[in-house]
Amino acid sequence: MTQRLHLVFGGELTDPTTNTFRNVDDIHIVGIFPNYATAYNAWKAEAQRTVDNAHMRYYIAHLHRLRDEEAPASPTEELGT
Repeated sequence: MTQRLHLVFGGELTDPTTNTFRNVDDIHIVGIFPNYATAYNAWKAEAQRTVDNAHMRYYIAHLHRLRDEEAPASPTEELGT
């Protein structure tokens, strides 16, 4: 079974109309989640926690989309059977 990992992260933007972080060193990594549903719940909790700051934004990154499933696996990658 293929894993579909998702990263939830966020931080303060320079302007609410852009996606540019004010300070990259201050990006809040919420975590990596095994499926979209749990990532969405984590994203929603952080978004609601920071709702009073219009410059704060949280995102869900689909880590599984970064991998090329057609490329051969590296020797260090754990392979499922």
